[in-house]
Amino acid sequence: MARIAIVGSVASDEVVRLEERMREGAHLNGRLEGVRLGGGGANTAVALASAGHSVHLVSAVGDDEAGAWQLARLVAAGVDAGPVVRVPGPSTRSILHIDPAGERTIVNLGRAKETAPPARLLGLNADIVYVRTRAVGLAPLLTEKAREATVIAHVPPVVAGAFPAHVVLGSASDLDGGFLADPVAAARAVAGDLLRWVVITRGADGVEAWTVTGERLFVPAPKVRATDSTGAGDAFAAGLCHALAAGAPMARALPVAVLWGAEKVRNEGSALAPDVVARLLGAER
Repeated sequence: MARIAIVGSVASDEVVRLEERMREGAHLNGRLEGVRLGGGGANTAVALASAGHSVHLVSAVGDDEAGAWQLARLVAAGVDAGPVVRVPGPSTRSILHIDPAGERTIVNLGRAKETAPPARLLGLNADIVYVRTRAVGLAPLLTEKAREATVIAHVPPVVAGAFPAHVVLGSASDLDGGFLADPVAAARAVAGDLLRWVVITRGADGVEAWTVTGERLFVPAPKVRATDSTGAGDAFAAGLCHALAAGAPMARALPVAVLWGAEKVRNEGSALAPDVVARLLGAER
């Protein structure tokens, strides 16, 4: 299995299950369903660790009780939490509102942040580096890591030169019309000359990918009964990292990633559960 370094957030997700769709100005009924580990970095790391990969998470948590809980949950999931630092202040916390159709609305309540780029990334042996953060200032680190690893960067932010990467990944719902009108040019501005692929997910409408030379791929999304869409993009990213780490070309990696994302929508949780990942791996054989 592969060595994968992930730069991204860790959060405590407090879940509220709504009895009806969220509407502006409405009074809604719901019930608390407890707290679970979340955050884009953690969700991706947990899924990949369940698949048997050696996963290192580069992140920050607060110096509070929630931070200790988050670290313990990462370790229990098989993720190397050694590169996670404790910073002064509260840990990242989010409230998830999940409606009857499985659609989630996230409210972020504070975020644990580092004051400088995580130079410790350079000391991690990795075949793949996945970046899922809005922090800027990582360009020198990613340029160096790209000499030895495949770098996959999630956008936004869409900032020129922010993420030197071989693959740029994003969701159409997070990107503006200018980016979507010419994804290759927009991604090249972010990733520079390293860029090889741009991958844009479109939820139930599937996923598209383009090479810098104009080749286009499209994979439809399977129809699933939605239970909880939280972390679907993170599960897709985990599936993409998993397949690329195994040496699959993009044409074979995309269908794997789509299935991982769809299974997350079908199942509860912020990350894919180990038994779901086991079923996905079994289907590959």
